[in-house]
Amino acid sequence: MIDLHSHTTASDGSCTPTELIGLARERGLRALGVTDHDTVGGLAEAALAAAAAGIELVPGIEISVDYIHGEFHLLGYYVDYHNRDFAERVAYLQENRFNRNAVILRKMQETGLSVTMEDVEAEAGGGQIGRPHMARALVTKGYVGSVQEAFDRYLADGMPLHVPKVKLAPPEAIALVHRAGGVAVLAHPKFLEFPDFAQLRAELQRLKDIGLDGLECYYSQHTEQETADYLAVAREFGLLVTAGSDFHGVSKPTVPLGIIYQGAGGDEALLAPLAERAGRTRAERCSVRSGAG
Repeated sequence: MIDLHSHTTASDGSCTPTELIGLARERGLRALGVTDHDTVGGLAEAALAAAAAGIELVPGIEISVDYIHGEFHLLGYYVDYHNRDFAERVAYLQENRFNRNAVILRKMQETGLSVTMEDVEAEAGGGQIGRPHMARALVTKGYVGSVQEAFDRYLADGMPLHVPKVKLAPPEAIALVHRAGGVAVLAHPKFLEFPDFAQLRAELQRLKDIGLDGLECYYSQHTEQETADYLAVAREFGLLVTAGSDFHGVSKPTVPLGIIYQGAGGDEALLAPLAERAGRTRAERCSVRSGAG
């Protein structure tokens, strides 16, 4: 089994990269995609832990994309996280996330919620700070009873503490993944929130035309009908198929690692086409560079 969508303390997960790999081994996973939000900060540690555990690491990232419909997250698989251009762009996203965190904390103070950066850093355990860590700080301080309540009352879109974050446009995000030799996959398509499948299908065709490589058809929160629909459109447009739980740990306690569809993990057969596409992307990139020289 495989699981190609998970998060660590490098973004908003509750497991360190080493702990996550250990959990993957306990669950019997052959391969694990580590796809932290707008950062590759956990991949070096995950690579060492995966090598020791005998698990194949699929190095990835989940990029927040500026989009008019719902929530657009782009998964980048097999990215070269040592690539300088890629690292600089990701650092830009992280810097803006840090600035956003400062604004949210200021809003907390103005609202009468006495939470400091030190409180939130303690919840993050040294990793990149995100809203789930702020939610846990609110729980620790006794302002709310749960992480979900913190989001519902304060941190979700439209709530008093919500601050929009800087996001890349779809073509820019896809191109960024490709420049790093990776494969660009649309995460959890249901969250695009199109009113009907025909409109979603048309949009997937447009995204395919601008370089989208794949679709996360198997996802822990997709229904069987949604899964069937996404598989059909992936076949129609020649998109790669991936499978991921979106494991976070404490902030998503009902989403276990390695449980994606019908109580099981993803099929290992999905991995080879993904790796093959990544290899082709890197070969094409090298060919362009050689021609430019």
